[in-house]
Amino acid sequence: MDQAMNPSVQVIVLNWRTASLSLAAAEAALRELEGIAGGVTIVDNDSGDGSYDILQAEAEARGWLASGRVAVVQSGWNGGFGAGNNHGIRQRLPDGGRPDFVYLLNSDAIPQPGAIRALLVRLITHPEAGIACSRLRGPDGEPHQTAFRFPSVGGEFEAASKTGPITRLLRKKVVALPQPGQSCPVDWSAGASMMIRTDVLDQIGLFDEGFFLYFEETDLCRRAAAKGWQTHYVVESEVEHIGSASTGMKTWKRVPDYWYDSRRRYFEKHHGRMGALWATAAFIGGTGLWSLRCLVQRRRTEIPEGHIGRLMRHALRRQPMPVHVEKGRP
Repeated sequence: MDQAMNPSVQVIVLNWRTASLSLAAAEAALRELEGIAGGVTIVDNDSGDGSYDILQAEAEARGWLASGRVAVVQSGWNGGFGAGNNHGIRQRLPDGGRPDFVYLLNSDAIPQPGAIRALLVRLITHPEAGIACSRLRGPDGEPHQTAFRFPSVGGEFEAASKTGPITRLLRKKVVALPQPGQSCPVDWSAGASMMIRTDVLDQIGLFDEGFFLYFEETDLCRRAAAKGWQTHYVVESEVEHIGSASTGMKTWKRVPDYWYDSRRRYFEKHHGRMGALWATAAFIGGTGLWSLRCLVQRRRTEIPEGHIGRLMRHALRRQPMPVHVEKGRP
Protein backbone atom coordinates (compact mmCIF):
# COMPACT_ATOMS: atom_id res chain seq x y z
CA MET A 1 0.00 0.00 0.00
CA ASP A 2 1.35 3.41 -0.96
CA GLN A 3 1.53 5.24 2.34
CA ALA A 4 1.66 8.56 0.47
CA MET A 5 -1.98 8.01 -0.44
CA ASN A 6 -2.90 7.94 3.24
CA PRO A 7 -6.43 6.63 2.68
CA SER A 8 -8.87 7.01 5.56
CA VAL A 9 -11.15 4.30 6.91
CA GLN A 10 -14.31 4.71 8.96
CA VAL A 11 -15.00 1.59 11.02
CA ILE A 12 -18.65 1.16 12.02
CA VAL A 13 -19.54 -1.19 14.87
CA LEU A 14 -23.31 -1.64 15.14
CA ASN A 15 -24.54 -2.55 18.61
CA TRP A 16 -27.83 -4.07 19.65
CA ARG A 17 -27.82 -5.32 23.22
CA THR A 18 -24.24 -6.63 22.94
CA ALA A 19 -22.28 -3.81 24.61
CA SER A 20 -19.40 -5.96 25.87
CA LEU A 21 -18.95 -7.57 22.46
CA SER A 22 -19.13 -4.20 20.71
CA LEU A 23 -16.39 -2.83 22.98
CA ALA A 24 -14.19 -5.82 22.19
CA ALA A 25 -14.79 -5.37 18.45
CA ALA A 26 -14.02 -1.64 18.66
CA GLU A 27 -10.85 -2.29 20.65
CA ALA A 28 -9.64 -4.80 18.06
CA ALA A 29 -10.49 -2.38 15.25
CA LEU A 30 -8.52 0.42 16.91
CA ARG A 31 -5.54 -1.89 17.23
CA GLU A 32 -5.78 -2.80 13.54
CA LEU A 33 -6.12 0.87 12.53
CA GLU A 34 -2.64 1.58 13.86
CA GLY A 35 -0.86 3.46 11.07
CA ILE A 36 -4.09 3.93 9.09
CA ALA A 37 -5.97 7.22 9.01
CA GLY A 38 -9.55 7.18 10.22
CA GLY A 39 -11.55 6.18 13.25
CA VAL A 40 -14.32 4.09 14.78
CA THR A 41 -18.01 4.94 15.05
CA ILE A 42 -19.95 2.79 17.52
CA VAL A 43 -23.68 2.96 16.78
CA ASP A 44 -26.17 1.81 19.39
CA ASN A 45 -29.24 0.74 17.45
CA ASP A 46 -31.76 1.80 20.11
CA SER A 47 -30.97 -1.22 22.31
CA GLY A 48 -33.14 -0.01 25.17
CA ASP A 49 -31.06 -1.95 27.70
CA GLY A 50 -28.61 0.74 28.78
CA SER A 51 -26.07 -0.20 26.10
CA TYR A 52 -25.58 3.38 24.91
CA ASP A 53 -24.68 4.62 28.39
CA ILE A 54 -22.30 1.68 28.90
CA LEU A 55 -20.60 2.26 25.55
CA GLN A 56 -20.29 6.00 26.16
CA ALA A 57 -18.88 5.55 29.66
CA GLU A 58 -16.39 2.88 28.61
CA ALA A 59 -15.22 4.83 25.57
CA GLU A 60 -14.59 7.83 27.82
CA ALA A 61 -12.89 5.78 30.55
CA ARG A 62 -10.56 4.16 28.01
CA GLY A 63 -9.59 7.53 26.56
CA TRP A 64 -11.09 6.75 23.18
CA LEU A 65 -13.28 9.84 23.01
CA ALA A 66 -10.44 12.16 24.00
CA SER A 67 -8.23 10.66 21.31
CA GLY A 68 -10.62 11.81 18.60
CA ARG A 69 -10.51 8.37 17.02
CA VAL A 70 -13.83 7.09 18.40
CA ALA A 71 -17.41 8.37 18.42
CA VAL A 72 -20.36 6.74 20.17
CA VAL A 73 -23.74 7.61 18.67
CA GLN A 74 -27.37 6.61 19.17
CA SER A 75 -29.44 5.77 16.09
CA GLY A 76 -32.69 6.63 17.88
CA TRP A 77 -34.64 3.69 16.48
CA ASN A 78 -34.00 0.07 15.60
CA GLY A 79 -34.52 -0.02 11.86
CA GLY A 80 -32.35 -3.09 11.43
CA PHE A 81 -28.84 -3.79 10.18
CA GLY A 82 -28.96 -1.56 7.11
CA ALA A 83 -30.61 1.41 8.79
CA GLY A 84 -28.21 1.25 11.74
CA ASN A 85 -25.15 1.15 9.52
CA ASN A 86 -26.57 3.92 7.35
CA HIS A 87 -26.84 6.07 10.47
CA GLY A 88 -23.19 5.41 11.22
CA ILE A 89 -22.11 6.15 7.64
CA ARG A 90 -23.91 9.49 7.72
CA GLN A 91 -21.92 10.51 10.80
CA ARG A 92 -18.69 10.40 8.80
CA LEU A 93 -15.39 10.12 10.66
CA PRO A 94 -15.24 11.12 14.35
CA ASP A 95 -13.53 14.37 13.27
CA GLY A 96 -16.26 15.06 10.71
CA GLY A 97 -14.15 14.23 7.68
CA ARG A 98 -15.22 12.14 4.71
CA PRO A 99 -13.58 8.69 4.73
CA ASP A 100 -12.23 7.06 1.60
CA PHE A 101 -13.50 3.68 2.76
CA VAL A 102 -16.21 2.47 5.13
CA TYR A 103 -15.56 -0.74 7.06
CA LEU A 104 -18.55 -2.52 8.61
CA LEU A 105 -17.69 -4.75 11.56
CA ASN A 106 -20.23 -6.83 13.44
CA SER A 107 -20.25 -6.49 17.20
CA ASP A 108 -19.46 -10.21 17.47
CA ALA A 109 -16.52 -10.08 15.06
CA ILE A 110 -12.85 -9.63 15.98
CA PRO A 111 -10.42 -8.72 13.18
CA GLN A 112 -7.20 -10.69 13.44
CA PRO A 113 -3.76 -9.08 12.91
CA GLY A 114 -3.61 -7.38 9.50
CA ALA A 115 -7.27 -8.02 8.69
CA ILE A 116 -8.31 -4.42 8.07
CA ARG A 117 -5.12 -3.54 6.22
CA ALA A 118 -5.57 -6.58 3.93
CA LEU A 119 -9.00 -5.36 2.84
CA LEU A 120 -7.65 -1.86 2.29
CA VAL A 121 -4.72 -3.12 0.22
CA ARG A 122 -7.07 -5.26 -1.86
CA LEU A 123 -9.27 -2.32 -2.77
CA ILE A 124 -6.36 0.00 -3.46
CA THR A 125 -4.59 -2.51 -5.71
CA HIS A 126 -7.75 -3.69 -7.47
CA PRO A 127 -9.58 -0.62 -8.80
CA GLU A 128 -12.32 -2.82 -10.26
CA ALA A 129 -13.29 -3.91 -6.74
CA GLY A 130 -15.79 -1.74 -4.91
CA ILE A 131 -16.38 -4.04 -1.92
CA ALA A 132 -14.03 -6.38 -0.07
CA CYS A 133 -15.00 -8.93 2.57
CA SER A 134 -13.04 -11.03 5.04
CA ARG A 135 -12.54 -14.73 5.56
CA LEU A 136 -14.59 -15.53 8.66
CA ARG A 137 -13.99 -18.31 11.14
CA GLY A 138 -15.56 -19.31 14.43
CA PRO A 139 -13.83 -19.14 17.82
CA ASP A 140 -13.11 -22.86 17.34
CA GLY A 141 -11.21 -22.13 14.14
CA GLU A 142 -13.85 -23.64 11.87
CA PRO A 143 -14.31 -21.60 8.66
CA HIS A 144 -17.69 -19.94 8.08
CA GLN A 145 -19.34 -20.19 4.66
CA THR A 146 -19.30 -16.58 3.45
CA ALA A 147 -18.62 -16.67 -0.30
CA PHE A 148 -21.75 -16.80 -2.44
CA ARG A 149 -23.44 -16.49 -5.81
CA PHE A 150 -26.52 -14.31 -6.08
CA PRO A 151 -29.77 -16.16 -5.25
CA SER A 152 -31.79 -17.42 -8.20
CA VAL A 153 -34.74 -19.68 -8.97
CA GLY A 154 -32.41 -22.59 -9.71
CA GLY A 155 -30.41 -21.87 -6.58
CA GLU A 156 -33.56 -21.99 -4.46
CA PHE A 157 -34.51 -25.41 -5.86
CA GLU A 158 -31.00 -26.79 -5.32
CA ALA A 159 -30.73 -25.46 -1.76
CA ALA A 160 -34.09 -26.91 -0.71
CA SER A 161 -33.69 -30.30 -2.38
CA LYS A 162 -30.30 -31.09 -0.78
CA THR A 163 -29.81 -33.85 -3.32
CA GLY A 164 -26.49 -34.73 -4.98
CA PRO A 165 -27.70 -35.27 -8.57
CA ILE A 166 -29.61 -31.98 -8.54
CA THR A 167 -26.63 -30.14 -7.08
CA ARG A 168 -24.44 -31.50 -9.87
CA LEU A 169 -27.03 -30.58 -12.50
CA LEU A 170 -27.40 -27.04 -11.12
CA ARG A 171 -23.78 -26.60 -10.03
CA LYS A 172 -23.58 -23.12 -11.58
CA LYS A 173 -26.64 -22.04 -9.59
CA VAL A 174 -25.50 -23.23 -6.15
CA VAL A 175 -25.51 -20.14 -3.92
CA ALA A 176 -22.83 -21.24 -1.43
CA LEU A 177 -19.47 -21.37 -3.19
CA PRO A 178 -16.67 -23.74 -2.20
CA GLN A 179 -14.36 -22.11 0.35
CA PRO A 180 -11.95 -20.01 -1.77
CA GLY A 181 -8.29 -20.88 -1.32
CA GLN A 182 -7.15 -17.48 -2.56
CA SER A 183 -8.58 -14.00 -2.82
CA CYS A 184 -10.99 -13.65 -5.72
CA PRO A 185 -14.17 -11.97 -6.97
CA VAL A 186 -17.48 -13.40 -5.73
CA ASP A 187 -21.06 -12.25 -6.24
CA TRP A 188 -21.50 -11.33 -2.59
CA SER A 189 -20.15 -12.08 0.86
CA ALA A 190 -21.19 -11.59 4.47
CA GLY A 191 -21.51 -8.08 5.87
CA ALA A 192 -19.94 -9.04 9.21
CA SER A 193 -16.60 -7.70 7.96
CA MET A 194 -17.09 -5.66 4.81
CA MET A 195 -15.10 -2.70 3.43
CA ILE A 196 -16.75 -0.46 0.83
CA ARG A 197 -15.39 2.40 -1.24
CA THR A 198 -17.15 5.61 -0.30
CA ASP A 199 -17.28 6.42 -4.02
CA VAL A 200 -19.38 3.28 -4.53
CA LEU A 201 -21.86 4.39 -1.86
CA ASP A 202 -22.03 7.82 -3.49
CA GLN A 203 -22.91 6.11 -6.77
CA ILE A 204 -25.35 3.39 -5.71
CA GLY A 205 -26.69 4.74 -2.41
CA LEU A 206 -26.56 3.29 1.08
CA PHE A 207 -28.30 0.16 2.34
CA ASP A 208 -31.93 -0.31 1.36
CA GLU A 209 -33.65 0.27 4.71
CA GLY A 210 -36.61 -1.84 3.61
CA PHE A 211 -34.55 -4.86 4.65
CA PHE A 212 -34.71 -5.16 8.42
CA LEU A 213 -32.26 -8.06 8.58
CA TYR A 214 -30.84 -10.52 6.01
CA PHE A 215 -30.39 -10.01 2.25
CA GLU A 216 -29.38 -6.36 2.72
CA GLU A 217 -25.68 -6.98 1.94
CA THR A 218 -26.70 -9.25 -0.95
CA ASP A 219 -28.77 -6.40 -2.35
CA LEU A 220 -25.92 -3.90 -1.85
CA CYS A 221 -23.42 -6.12 -3.67
CA ARG A 222 -25.92 -6.69 -6.49
CA ARG A 223 -26.52 -2.96 -6.91
CA ALA A 224 -22.76 -2.42 -6.98
CA ALA A 225 -22.36 -5.17 -9.59
CA ALA A 226 -25.02 -3.52 -11.73
CA LYS A 227 -22.79 -0.45 -11.85
CA GLY A 228 -19.71 -2.47 -12.78
CA TRP A 229 -18.15 -2.88 -9.31
CA GLN A 230 -16.85 -6.25 -8.14
CA THR A 231 -17.04 -7.74 -4.66
CA HIS A 232 -13.85 -9.52 -3.57
CA TYR A 233 -13.40 -12.25 -0.98
CA VAL A 234 -10.04 -11.64 0.72
CA VAL A 235 -8.48 -14.70 2.35
CA GLU A 236 -5.63 -12.65 3.83
CA SER A 237 -8.18 -10.80 5.98
CA GLU A 238 -9.13 -13.18 8.78
CA VAL A 239 -11.86 -12.33 11.26
CA GLU A 240 -13.10 -14.37 14.20
CA HIS A 241 -16.88 -14.36 14.17
CA ILE A 242 -19.19 -15.72 16.84
CA GLY A 243 -22.22 -15.44 14.57
CA SER A 244 -25.87 -14.64 15.40
CA ALA A 245 -24.98 -13.05 18.74
CA SER A 246 -27.77 -10.47 18.38
CA THR A 247 -30.34 -12.46 16.38
CA GLY A 248 -30.16 -15.91 17.98
CA MET A 249 -30.40 -17.45 14.50
CA LYS A 250 -28.47 -20.56 15.54
CA THR A 251 -31.27 -21.54 17.90
CA TRP A 252 -34.25 -20.60 15.69
CA LYS A 253 -37.10 -23.07 15.97
CA ARG A 254 -39.38 -20.71 14.12
CA VAL A 255 -38.14 -18.38 11.37
CA PRO A 256 -39.00 -14.72 12.16
CA ASP A 257 -41.24 -12.72 9.85
CA TYR A 258 -38.48 -10.30 8.91
CA TRP A 259 -36.54 -13.11 7.18
CA TYR A 260 -39.49 -13.89 4.91
CA ASP A 261 -40.03 -10.19 4.25
CA SER A 262 -36.37 -9.69 3.33
CA ARG A 263 -36.31 -12.72 1.07
CA ARG A 264 -39.40 -11.61 -0.81
CA ARG A 265 -38.10 -8.05 -1.07
CA TYR A 266 -34.83 -9.23 -2.58
CA PHE A 267 -36.43 -11.45 -5.22
CA GLU A 268 -39.11 -8.94 -6.19
CA LYS A 269 -36.55 -6.17 -6.43
CA HIS A 270 -34.14 -8.06 -8.67
CA HIS A 271 -36.35 -10.65 -10.40
CA GLY A 272 -39.78 -9.01 -10.41
CA ARG A 273 -43.02 -10.24 -8.88
CA MET A 274 -43.25 -13.33 -11.09
CA GLY A 275 -39.60 -14.12 -10.54
CA ALA A 276 -40.17 -14.02 -6.78
CA LEU A 277 -43.14 -16.37 -7.08
CA TRP A 278 -41.12 -18.77 -9.21
CA ALA A 279 -38.33 -18.71 -6.63
CA THR A 280 -40.81 -19.61 -3.90
CA ALA A 281 -42.33 -22.37 -6.03
CA ALA A 282 -38.85 -23.75 -6.71
CA PHE A 283 -38.03 -23.77 -3.02
CA ILE A 284 -41.29 -25.53 -2.16
CA GLY A 285 -40.68 -28.09 -4.90
CA GLY A 286 -37.17 -28.75 -3.66
CA THR A 287 -38.44 -29.06 -0.10
CA GLY A 288 -41.01 -31.62 -1.24
CA LEU A 289 -38.24 -33.67 -2.81
CA TRP A 290 -36.15 -33.46 0.36
CA SER A 291 -39.13 -34.42 2.53
CA LEU A 292 -39.82 -37.46 0.35
CA ARG A 293 -36.20 -38.52 0.64
CA CYS A 294 -36.32 -38.14 4.42
CA LEU A 295 -39.52 -40.18 4.57
CA VAL A 296 -37.93 -43.04 2.64
CA GLN A 297 -34.80 -42.89 4.78
CA ARG A 298 -36.82 -42.47 7.98
CA ARG A 299 -35.00 -39.33 9.07
CA ARG A 300 -36.10 -35.91 10.27
CA THR A 301 -36.27 -33.10 7.71
CA GLU A 302 -35.10 -30.49 10.27
CA ILE A 303 -37.37 -27.95 8.54
CA PRO A 304 -38.38 -25.19 11.02
CA GLU A 305 -41.93 -25.30 12.32
CA GLY A 306 -44.47 -23.92 9.83
CA HIS A 307 -41.72 -22.79 7.46
CA ILE A 308 -43.30 -23.70 4.13
CA GLY A 309 -46.76 -22.42 5.02
CA ARG A 310 -45.40 -19.09 6.19
CA LEU A 311 -43.16 -18.83 3.13
CA MET A 312 -46.21 -19.27 0.91
CA ARG A 313 -48.31 -16.74 2.84
CA HIS A 314 -45.60 -14.10 2.65
CA ALA A 315 -45.12 -14.76 -1.06
CA LEU A 316 -48.83 -14.60 -1.97
CA ARG A 317 -50.01 -11.66 0.08
CA ARG A 318 -51.43 -8.89 -2.09
CA GLN A 319 -49.82 -5.84 -0.52
CA PRO A 320 -46.51 -5.18 -2.30
CA MET A 321 -43.62 -3.85 -0.26
CA PRO A 322 -42.41 -0.38 -1.26
CA VAL A 323 -38.80 -0.28 -2.43
CA HIS A 324 -36.76 2.47 -0.81
CA VAL A 325 -33.03 2.84 -1.27
CA GLU A 326 -31.32 5.47 0.86
CA LYS A 327 -29.52 7.69 -1.63
CA GLY A 328 -26.25 9.49 -1.27
CA ARG A 329 -24.26 10.63 1.74
CA PRO A 330 -24.33 13.80 3.85
